[in-house]
Amino acid sequence: MATWSSRGLRGSAFEEMINRTNEKYRDGGLALVQKIPTPITPIKIDKETSHITLAYFDQKSTVDYIGVVQGYPLCFDAKESATDTFSLQNIHEHQVQFMLDFKKQNGIAFFLINYSKRDIYYYLSIDALMPFWERAKNGGRKSFRFDELDTEWILPQKRDLFVPYLDMVDKYLNIINA
Repeated sequence: MATWSSRGLRGSAFEEMINRTNEKYRDGGLALVQKIPTPITPIKIDKETSHITLAYFDQKSTVDYIGVVQGYPLCFDAKESATDTFSLQNIHEHQVQFMLDFKKQNGIAFFLINYSKRDIYYYLSIDALMPFWERAKNGGRKSFRFDELDTEWILPQKRDLFVPYLDMVDKYLNIINA
């Protein structure tokens, strides 16, 4: 059983930006995407603040977000990297399997990676992850470097959206439907 503590909230600012972006997409009628909460069992609660300080995950989580955009089902997970090297230990086998199964059902599955040092958000489709994943499974490097990624999938900066990932979803759909 996995344990949760406050260090598990490292990505909460990034996720809050995604949540606000999802609200804009919903309000604009573009997409309906929701954060999937991970069920936990509280173990310790701070009596002064009523905050949970220790808990166990009830089950393995699959992805952070799931929804639909213009009739296409999508799921994605939000990750952060403070360096140019992204460790594949941040991605779990059950997440990859869920995303691959989701894609088999004609869904769109991807990761949004916040390269915080560079102030860049990156769209990594499950397809683009797989060469790195297979390399690691076959005894190769258990990470990938930013310079191994295709810069075409860096999210554009927009004043009215924090994490404008639908641009990349649209680009992905244009490629697979070509």
